[in-house]
Amino acid sequence: MSHTYEIEIKSLLGSEENAKALKEQLNEKEVEAVGTHSQLNHYFNSPGDLSELEKEILSHIPEERRDALRKIIEEGEDHSVRTREADGTVLFIIKASIDEGSSANTVSRIEFEEEVDMSLDELDQLLLDSGLTYQAKWSREREEFRLDDTNITIDKNAGYGYLAEFEKVVEDEEKVPEVRSDLARLMDELGVEELSQDRLERMFAHYNENWEEYYGTDKIFVIE
Repeated sequence: MSHTYEIEIKSLLGSEENAKALKEQLNEKEVEAVGTHSQLNHYFNSPGDLSELEKEILSHIPEERRDALRKIIEEGEDHSVRTREADGTVLFIIKASIDEGSSANTVSRIEFEEEVDMSLDELDQLLLDSGLTYQAKWSREREEFRLDDTNITIDKNAGYGYLAEFEKVVEDEEKVPEVRSDLARLMDELGVEELSQDRLERMFAHYNENWEEYYGTDKIFVIE
């Protein structure tokens, strides 16, 4: 498998009460509770040319995964590069959009994600040395559930408040529209609305401009 396609739809819950209501709905469907964890997510502004990043990161990626990384770097567009630490595991992540949204916030993306044997600070420094710059740093508490082949998460995000994500991952790009429809149908059954891409982009832009005020805190903002 060269890479995967991630179909993810977000719903802005906002309050803790709305998050609890969704969890009650999920319990009625007898979802599997996968677990809870904390995450630090660091987003980067990437230069148009990612060849230096490719050269520096490849030695930290398992050999059998390097072709997939080369493909998304060399053939993808509008890349979103980020690092993540979740319960002691450090990940290098790069995504590119395959629909009308951006690679940072969109419904359908091609993605590459791999655990690396270094600290978050060390991985960040490698990216910075490769010509990238920080866009913003994010923090969140995540509850994760699984319903058949659908991953459902409820996050308490710095800045955003509570946010739900409904996600499936497929290997065949032709299945993307069908999967998106399935996720939308499930959300309708659960009584939650899709967060529009326009509003999400406005929220994302506001956070990026003010992330130091929110990172690691319980502060939230409302952007219509």
